[in-house]
Amino acid sequence: MAMIFLPYIFFAAFLMAFAYKQYRDRQKILTVLKQIKEGNISAKVDAKNLFFDNRALADTVNSIGSIIEEAVDKSTKAERLKASLITNVSHDIKTPLTSIINYVGLIKREKSVSPKTEAYLKILEEKSFKLKSLTEDLVEASKLSSGSVVAKMCLIDIVEMINQCIGENYDAFEEKRLIPHFFHEKAKVMTYADPELLWRVIDNLFGNIFKYALNGTIVSIEIKEKDEKIIFSLKNVSAVGINIDAEDLSERFVRGDESRSTSGYGLGLSIAKSLTRLQNAAFEVRLHGDLFQTIITFNQTVH
Repeated sequence: MAMIFLPYIFFAAFLMAFAYKQYRDRQKILTVLKQIKEGNISAKVDAKNLFFDNRALADTVNSIGSIIEEAVDKSTKAERLKASLITNVSHDIKTPLTSIINYVGLIKREKSVSPKTEAYLKILEEKSFKLKSLTEDLVEASKLSSGSVVAKMCLIDIVEMINQCIGENYDAFEEKRLIPHFFHEKAKVMTYADPELLWRVIDNLFGNIFKYALNGTIVSIEIKEKDEKIIFSLKNVSAVGINIDAEDLSERFVRGDESRSTSGYGLGLSIAKSLTRLQNAAFEVRLHGDLFQTIITFNQTVH
């Protein structure tokens, strides 16, 4: 009797073994899919010993991974070429532009220059410096997008840095009749950041305020610690209406002043955002009516 059921037992055991192998193979495929999802686009399924639908599924996953990898490579190369083009063109513009600025300066020193010519020279000088600023911002933005800027993190006192930046921009605050109010609960707040990059972030944010803030208003600067994080907040009243989403304002070549009546080019906030993210910090823009606020959150507080 037992001999009659023996083939069925072997067949059942074979089915169970086959089902278990199929299950293990499916788990391998799922593991690779998870790796691709997490950013490891070069991950591949070893399809050599797979059968039936698992083999077809593995081949499909591998082909999808290859397509994504190829697309990323093309995108990276295109971004690098674009960055290289912008950098080279900017340098080509910078050389004659420097000559123009220098010659304008020499002409201004001439005593025989008429008042009308002086007025023309003033406009020419202003436009030249604006173009110089734009080319420098373009080079900075292209470097950031190509990934050639690396953050050198170290322990710094954020309060001291902001006080220094306020001091260096004292004349600009005075010229715009802006009143900086810096609030911080502690005299010293330490965190990890790149001093040079963070200085450029703060300087860019201040520059944005000088372009767009309403003259004669208060600029609120605050540092507070919350949930083991450092929150740096900068608030000002905008001189012009902002008819754009807060999230879009930190994108490249996007300006809150759609009439383009101010001197910006829409790169300052984008550069500040990129530099902030390089330091493993979060960058956020908020709008409350005519109140413009930027918030930088550092993940680590050092006591």
